[in-house]
Amino acid sequence: MTLPAAILAGGLATRVRPLTEKIPKALMEIEGRPFIDYQLELLRSNGIEEVVLCLGFLGEKVREYVMGGNSHGLRVRYSFDGSRPLGTGGAIKKALPLLGEAFFVLYGDSYLPIDYRSVESAFMQSQKPALMTVFRNDGELDASNVIYVEDDAALGRVALYEKNSPRAGEMRYIDYGLSCCRAAEIAKVDADSFDLADVFTRLSKEGKLAGVEVTERFYEIGSFSGIEDFRGHVKHVKHVKMSPP
Repeated sequence: MTLPAAILAGGLATRVRPLTEKIPKALMEIEGRPFIDYQLELLRSNGIEEVVLCLGFLGEKVREYVMGGNSHGLRVRYSFDGSRPLGTGGAIKKALPLLGEAFFVLYGDSYLPIDYRSVESAFMQSQKPALMTVFRNDGELDASNVIYVEDDAALGRVALYEKNSPRAGEMRYIDYGLSCCRAAEIAKVDADSFDLADVFTRLSKEGKLAGVEVTERFYEIGSFSGIEDFRGHVKHVKHVKMSPP
């Protein structure tokens, strides 16, 4: 059975204002469709059936659009930060009653075109509390923040992850944006508001963060350049689909 997916979409989206002054990033239009359409369709195509949207700023607008998820062939439920931001870790912790014992985690501004089933299989094989997908970046798409060690052809481990303190020269990989996590690891954090990255950093230092290298580039709409990159990707896919064989 495929794991459910938690989508972290509660941020303020300040980097792409004024586009997000009245709508959240999830509803920004890309080639005539809200971004979340592309994201949910990708999840469904990977066999995912249940999604929990962790929302904050303008989150009600997302719920009004997606509703129960029927139009995407999904069951979609919602968890809201409330009166104050909970951080990525706090948002997941609040949503745990909806997620079960283990789940995927991704960000609400990311489009990650990889095989989610193989990631889930590696996570289960690892028997570790969490798994992070990584991409060989060498500082190109953003600052590399991962030291990754490949134990065998299918599964490796994140020897060190430092989101905000990348080490130039040592770190050649970047957090791709799709992770798997066991609920017990989040539940034991003694705080209501915290960053999920801090949990992953601790796990990497304890040797408890599994890793899988992926080779497909990621897309994001958290920056103006990212929006243009993803728009170009959508146009390319449309062209390929419309071209005669």
